[in-house]
Amino acid sequence: MISSRFETDYGFRRDSVRHDNWREAPWNVWAFRHVHEIIPTARIPATPGLAEEPKVSADALSEHELVVHGERRTVASILRRTSTDAITVMRAGRFVADFHAPNFTLQSRHILFSASKSVAGLLAGMLVGDGLLDPDAPVTQYVPELVRSAFGDASVRHVLDMRTSLAFNEDYLDSNGIYARYRRAGLLDPRREGEPPETVIDLLASLTKGAGEHGGPFHYCSPNSDVLGLVIERASGQRYADFAATRLWQPLGLRQDGCVTVDIAGTARSGGGLCMTVRDLARIGELVRLGGMIDGRRLIPADWMTDTLTGGSAEAWRQGKFSSWLPNGKYRNKWYQVGNVSGACFAIGIHGQWLYVDPRRETVIAKFSSQPDPTSDELKLLNLALFEAIAAMT
Repeated sequence: MISSRFETDYGFRRDSVRHDNWREAPWNVWAFRHVHEIIPTARIPATPGLAEEPKVSADALSEHELVVHGERRTVASILRRTSTDAITVMRAGRFVADFHAPNFTLQSRHILFSASKSVAGLLAGMLVGDGLLDPDAPVTQYVPELVRSAFGDASVRHVLDMRTSLAFNEDYLDSNGIYARYRRAGLLDPRREGEPPETVIDLLASLTKGAGEHGGPFHYCSPNSDVLGLVIERASGQRYADFAATRLWQPLGLRQDGCVTVDIAGTARSGGGLCMTVRDLARIGELVRLGGMIDGRRLIPADWMTDTLTGGSAEAWRQGKFSSWLPNGKYRNKWYQVGNVSGACFAIGIHGQWLYVDPRRETVIAKFSSQPDPTSDELKLLNLALFEAIAAMT
């Protein structure tokens, strides 16, 4: 009976979702909501007893027509095109719209993939405010195991801004290169037969420098963010999940426990392993919109938030590959700046995970998706156009 109901809901059997196919369509629709059943995770406990607010109808939003790239389209059609699992919109601190795909609820957790990196950037800012983390210090001051790696002469600032020189190709579709090995170390993919076990730290310690020096162009490499997670652990003296719980989940009043995937040594995948509800992700966006304050309490230093939303090198961004789809952007402390008049910023993860914050229009949008392809510039631009149009709605 259970198997029959599952197959009716999702169109495939539960036992067809495996460790080697969970990111592929159609299995990803279920797997992205149940990562803890596929990969080991560490729990990030929320404060018990906080009730979630009632769902807000998205009918008015879904039926709304927008002009996107010169073409009139409904929001509903864009949500379908971008394989949306859930989207929630906040305006001036209030939830004003919730859309859920079938079998998704307010309690459903979803993997953030690389939007996890931006959460790590906020946690790092807290430690800077505590005086426990110096962004200009060498990475090896916190993680000496990396002294012979590419990170041996890199600073935490280089890691925060993706300006390390790494001989690393982030090719999501290459099953044999360094990125595939990185995935296996983080347990995102099964280990190959006869291959010795490797931890995330083992992988990071083996990486070599690229052709240039640190501090050059923006060069997107996920290992930077796993290094940052290790720095956060060493500087705080806490496990990543525990620090996130005591400094973010509980003070911010997130309603549901989160979790983060871990490797065989228990090292958290801060670069892409966070799982949480779409409402709780939006609450993190609201914290960013308010400059690190919530209910009159400061969780993140004001100067760190100002730097995150306005700092960074425009020249480093222009020299990087992402400028092709975000020409006016910048990257600072693991957050992307749009470069528009509203001062919008965002976090993004593969397969269509987003947290979009527009401070001037008092708008926060969190979106989970199960796009079949890991990355698509066309869909990135379509999502950004959707968020801009929603933020501009009165």
